[in-house]
Amino acid sequence: MNQHGRPFLTAEWRYLAMLNYEIAPARLQPLVPRGTELDSWQGKTFFSMVGFSFLNTRVMGIAIPLHENFEEINLRFYVRFKAADGWRRGVVFIKEIVPRAAIAWVARWLYNENYVALPTGHALLRSPDDPMNIASAQYSWTFEKRAQFLEVVTGGAPSHFVEGSAEEFIAQHYWGYSKQKNGATVEYRVDHPVWRIWQARSARLECDVEKLYGAQFAEVLRGEPTSAFLAEGSAVTVYRGVKIG
Repeated sequence: MNQHGRPFLTAEWRYLAMLNYEIAPARLQPLVPRGTELDSWQGKTFFSMVGFSFLNTRVMGIAIPLHENFEEINLRFYVRFKAADGWRRGVVFIKEIVPRAAIAWVARWLYNENYVALPTGHALLRSPDDPMNIASAQYSWTFEKRAQFLEVVTGGAPSHFVEGSAEEFIAQHYWGYSKQKNGATVEYRVDHPVWRIWQARSARLECDVEKLYGAQFAEVLRGEPTSAFLAEGSAVTVYRGVKIG
């Protein structure tokens, strides 16, 4: 068994609405964990607003009452790490929103992830012609008494990624990296199969960016996303983190 061989959490991640924005690397550089570097696609640096449903959550195989099914909304960007077996492409979270304080506390304690607990909700609209097809997905939260949300309206049926596409670069990451209070970096592995996606016909973000995420991101997130799509998701396994530096 290797150092990432002990599962910590199992769940399903379903209907991941992803709004992606091109950003100047200098805006993200102060947040890059030690030992990793910013990743890019065709010379472009992205960060993403993502909303999705956590379902059937188990922590070390145990279902915790009232904490099995919930929404998560996160702001994230993309890095890579040179391991002994080659480059690992991963995600760094700027902030993650969940509805219950206990979830946020555990994530902060174990990984030093910047979780906050806020009221959340979601709405999925299925196509009247095909109930298996998702017409739109919206994830909402309430911050300082103001309702906010992100939304993707899809077009057509889901399909697999085009190899080498921006959508593949953004969605297919199997590692997470987290900066610790002492400056060290924790790496954790996430296993899931390749997802299909719906291309977005339109996407929308209503958010008090400056108060929730900081002034350095306000101008970019108030603009139109560079791209957006909805990923169908799957069962996932998140492994225990290990320090890499």
